[in-house]
Amino acid sequence: MPAASGGASFSGLFPSCAGSIRVDSRSIPAETGGEHGPEVGYHIPVLEEEVVAALKPQPGKLILDGTLGGGGHTLRLLEAGAQVVALDQDPEALAFARQRLEDAGMDENLVTVRLNFSSFPTLLEEAGLGAVLDGILLDIGVSSHQLDCGERGFSFQKQGPLDMRMDPDAPLSAADAVNTWPEEELARIFYEYGEEPAARRVAKMLAARRADRLFTTTEDLAEAVAAVIPKRGPTHPATKIFQALRIAVNDELGVLRSALDAAHRWLKPGGRLAVISFHSLEDRIVKQHLRRHSEPEIDRPEWPAPRPNPECYYRLVSRRAIVATDGELARNPRSRSARLRVAERLP
Repeated sequence: MPAASGGASFSGLFPSCAGSIRVDSRSIPAETGGEHGPEVGYHIPVLEEEVVAALKPQPGKLILDGTLGGGGHTLRLLEAGAQVVALDQDPEALAFARQRLEDAGMDENLVTVRLNFSSFPTLLEEAGLGAVLDGILLDIGVSSHQLDCGERGFSFQKQGPLDMRMDPDAPLSAADAVNTWPEEELARIFYEYGEEPAARRVAKMLAARRADRLFTTTEDLAEAVAAVIPKRGPTHPATKIFQALRIAVNDELGVLRSALDAAHRWLKPGGRLAVISFHSLEDRIVKQHLRRHSEPEIDRPEWPAPRPNPECYYRLVSRRAIVATDGELARNPRSRSARLRVAERLP
């Protein structure tokens, strides 16, 4: 299990994760903010007030933040008195957020662990814990820092290696996928994960080009895609291709499904699951999962009458996704595509 850090009494809940205060040996890069302020390099947390209202943090509550990022949501939860177990698979994000929260004097009730959020059940199991969580927060997708840091290779707008790994120690990079996956597999992920109409055409071009010269940089891939897909208004032709590759390399949809499938087993009755998503593929998965597990009855055409749903675990707190207010959109344009869905664990 990865090392964790936190206040002595609280981190004692996780003896298998006990470690030094520094979560990872890597230093905090200058572009992540360092001493220049908490928001330099990391995004302003989206739907911040709505998350606090949904999870109702207070002293005595234990909340899992599965996507620590820059630490903005966790900071608000800690300020309200909750205890927080915060996970992130990105060592840069984890080190930055940990330092930020320590500097704010908010680390006593905090445990941080370098871990993909889909593995949170293993963390709790190894700690000998059951349904102890009062809340689970998942803020899905790529962070602003990852997009803005060219060396991470997430964005066609930044020159850098074709990487896209949220966990830099993961074995598969975007370059590996582009240069080695079969043409048919590339076409599939471009169509399914990027919803790109020209998926087959792009995959065919990549397969032909890599036979002569491998793709190694974001700029190289973006230019090759732009030569195949006509420009559609202000949107860069490579936008959907980069999205699809990122989702595939990090198995983002599989990770999301795994975490959703496990969440109800670790929430106390009355505990809440809050999920923020940023594109329709993620939001559809969350919406369908919560709907399926909040219907008290299920019906089939061949049945004479509806039957109780044995997998009804939740009450929907809001039937519609919660979106950013006009005020937040003015302050933080990146919140425009954010969708928050919240459900409460039934007894």
